[in-house]
Amino acid sequence: MTSFGFHASHEQIGPRALLEAVMHAERAGFDAAMCSDHFSPWSARQGESGFAWSWLGSALQATGMPFGVVNAPGQRYHPAIIAQAIGTLGAMYPGRFWAALGTGEASNEHITGDPWPRKDVRAARLRECVDVIRALLAGEEVSHDAWSGWTGPASGPAPSSRPRWSAPPSAWPPPAGAPSGRTA
Repeated sequence: MTSFGFHASHEQIGPRALLEAVMHAERAGFDAAMCSDHFSPWSARQGESGFAWSWLGSALQATGMPFGVVNAPGQRYHPAIIAQAIGTLGAMYPGRFWAALGTGEASNEHITGDPWPRKDVRAARLRECVDVIRALLAGEEVSHDAWSGWTGPASGPAPSSRPRWSAPPSAWPPPAGAPSGRTA
């Protein structure tokens, strides 16, 4: 079945107006929505990007549509934080939330002050982050050289509340025992 979705562009529309726009989109017949987790722009001329994760909670509450987010873990966000955010929205809105993970854009990720790595380095980092996030969402304890010492809850989200997620081909193939498709 074909689904028609609305792109909630935080980098172009303020969060309150964007929430009103997505509610209107649902009334107009759209049956899904997604947003990018952007930091840029943040200027007097262009305005600012709202924080996608808190906005998603409001948008999911205000509508009945499924929502997704495009996110780049590993520089601006620790993968455990992204796993927590995905798990929280998945538990609150079972079957209605998905996340797509990518390598990011310098305009959004530079705010950490760290150097912007080459594409191959970002792709390797994304693969590591996907492994960490996937394990945490499955309720596993995770120790990783770059992110050691974090232990997830005793169990992951209930299977019925686990959100769907995807990653670009550079983050595949999945590890042994993981689902074979590109979404889980």
